[in-house]
This record gives sequence, C-alpha cells and structure tokens, in this order.
Amino acid sequence: MCTAIVSGTLLAGLSVSAAGAIPPAVPSSPTATPFTTPNTDNCPNRSAPAPAIDLSEVPQPGDPTPSAVSVPDEPVGGPKLDGCGVILPDDAPALPADIAASGWVVADIDTGDVLAAKDPHGRYRPASTIKMLLALVALGELDLDKTVTATAEDAAMEGSAVGIGKNGQYTNRQLMQGLVMASGNDAAHVLARQLGGDAATVDKMNHLADTLGAHDTRTATPSGLDGPGMSSSPFDLALIFHTAMKNPTFAELISTETVQFPGFPKDPAIPDDQDRPPFALANDNQLLYNYDGALGGKTGFTDDARHTYVGGADHDGRRLMVTLMGAEAQPIRPWEQAARLLDYGFALDRDAQVGSLEDLYPAEEGSAAVLAAPPQQDSAAATSSVVASGSDHPDNTLALRAGVGVVGAAVVLVLVLCARRLSRRR
Repeated sequence: MCTAIVSGTLLAGLSVSAAGAIPPAVPSSPTATPFTTPNTDNCPNRSAPAPAIDLSEVPQPGDPTPSAVSVPDEPVGGPKLDGCGVILPDDAPALPADIAASGWVVADIDTGDVLAAKDPHGRYRPASTIKMLLALVALGELDLDKTVTATAEDAAMEGSAVGIGKNGQYTNRQLMQGLVMASGNDAAHVLARQLGGDAATVDKMNHLADTLGAHDTRTATPSGLDGPGMSSSPFDLALIFHTAMKNPTFAELISTETVQFPGFPKDPAIPDDQDRPPFALANDNQLLYNYDGALGGKTGFTDDARHTYVGGADHDGRRLMVTLMGAEAQPIRPWEQAARLLDYGFALDRDAQVGSLEDLYPAEEGSAAVLAAPPQQDSAAATSSVVASGSDHPDNTLALRAGVGVVGAAVVLVLVLCARRLSRRR
C-alpha cells in the first residue's frame, strides 16, 4: 500500500516538475498586465540580499557563514541616498515606464554626481558586473602582453564562457577581452590563477572595494558566480564603474564591439578531436549597437541575482552611466531599461543631483570580511554540496528545482505516515 502511494507521489511530482521545466509557449499580448517594479520603500534589502533560491551560498563544510556586511551609520554618497525608494532631484519629471529593476543609479561618469536613484544602497548580488572589480585588480597587477597557457580546469569553469580550451595560448589582454566582452568565467579563472588563486583574488577584490568606499560590497567569487556572503549595491557598482572608466585600457575593452580570439589545439586524449581555429568575439552588451554614443559596460545574470547591468553613454561630451540590480528581462531587456534611464538623465538639468560618488569616507579596517559563527541550519542543507548559479545565461531550472523540492517533501511525509501505521499494527 505504502509503496503504491510513494510511487504515485513520485510520478505526479515528476509530471509537475517536467511541466514546470518546459512551460508552454504563451503568445505576447499588448493587453497583458504589465510587469510591476518591486516596491523597495520599506527597505527590504537594507542589510542583505534576498534569500538565495538554491544552494549556491551554503558554505563548504567547516567554513564559517559570513555575516551581513555592516550598514554605515551615515549613507555613503550623501544623506539623500539613505532612502530605499525612488530618489529624484526637485521638480524632476516622471520616470520612464517599464523600469523593472529593484535598484538603480543614474550618475555622471566624470563628475561623480548621482542624478537619480532607486534603493541605491540596497544589498543585491552583482553577478558578472563584479568582473569590473576583477578587471581593475588584474589591470593593476598583470602584464597584458604576457602569454598564458590554459588548463583543463580553466576550460571547465561553470557558467558563461568565452571559449578557452586546454593548452590554448592567450595573452592577458585577450583574457581581459574575454572577461568583459563575453563575461567569460573561464577567462576570470585564468586571471585569478595568476593573481594567486580564487581565494587570494577575492581578498584583493574586497580590499579594493573597501579602499574605493564601496562598503556595500563583498565579493565571494572572482567571476560573479553566487557564493556565501556575496553582496553589492547599485551605488557601489556605479562607484566601481566611475573608477574603472578613468583607466583608458578598461574604457577601450568595454567599448570594443568585435575582436579576433585565439583557438586552441586538439586534445590527444580525445579520439578524433580537432584543432579549434580562431574566431570573431562579439561584445554581448547590446547597448553598444543600439544606443547613440554608447560607451559599453557590463552585463550579469545568475538565478539568485537575476539581471544586473552597468552601461554608459556620451552625448555631446557629457558622459552618464546607469547601474541596474535585481532586474528582470521584462517588459523590456535590461539594456533597454538602461537606455531609457540614460535618456532620462541626459534630459535633466546639468546641476540636478541627489548625491555624489565622491562624497565618501575612508575604509574601515576589516569591514570587508567580517565572519560570524555559522547559524543553526537544517541538517540536510548543512551537508549538501554547494551548487553555484550559472553566470550570465538565464535558464528555466527554477521551476524544476521547486518541483523536485515539493516531490521530496511529499515522499518524506508519506514515508513517515507509513512508518506510523506499521508501528501501530505492531
């Protein structure tokens, strides 16, 4: 009897999971209910990002759980930026429609003036936009003309990849192109390997963030894959971009539309394997191709972070930027939301501002990596292996994971009831 019940539960659950994994196509309709921008007025992300939907932030066994990044007593960037809702200059026009991001900032790249914002210091996961911080560390330490040989581990990195192969030969300049143009986690791994490994690179990135005044930021991985304690904010991404754009090499890298990228040799251990020829690498930032005066930027996506975005443009010598966090690709793509906010910023008076990326204060010693004792967890979660979210490539696995979780809970409940019934019979 119990066996039949469990089997039926599994079959029913699997059918639900399969249906969730491949949802039926729904034709778009102009009369559909528009996407509602998340309301952040009550500061839901004041101290930490929303809970993770997977196991990507469960620490490895024996590792401590990072505490939330401390909230400064005074808001970095000015008192107006303490707000969590929409923050606009006096007499500013209404915002454009279809801005789906939970938090965003519009700022002047050169002066650092913040023109408008929404939840600027809200804590969100940065996804691959944190590669800007890795790029700054690498540009400061590595010889761009040095040639590096890739390993099998480099090529096997999870998430978005530029296409690095085992025994391929790459200059650090080419790796930087793969990092910012294609958001290559494989390129990030090769760069981090030269910087002392993932842990040492993360420490360097966190130290740089703290030095810049990006006190909402804690990096957990060099590539932006979600990990324990990962955190940033729309303000911090703007601050990092404001700094990075002062580096001519960085500015050139993000504005490059296409470039030739090396191939790699065949693997003798794989039968019938063939050499991979060089290929044309295209920038994945659509703002470059579709917005007048676009300067480039950085895209990002993980299951937990959702869409993140940084982009800038130059109109008649005035250079503005937009950062988006916690965004969705509806009702329009993140780069299109950024384009609308850029239009909005360029239409504002030049003296309009609500804060500054240069109204900062010195880093607090140790503030970038405060650890606390691990909180009590469910025993199953504590012993599970860490599953990192993929970077920059949205997928439809959330419904599948949810379905599997429901099935598991149902099976456990049935087994408990059966055990009780057998016990009573005895």
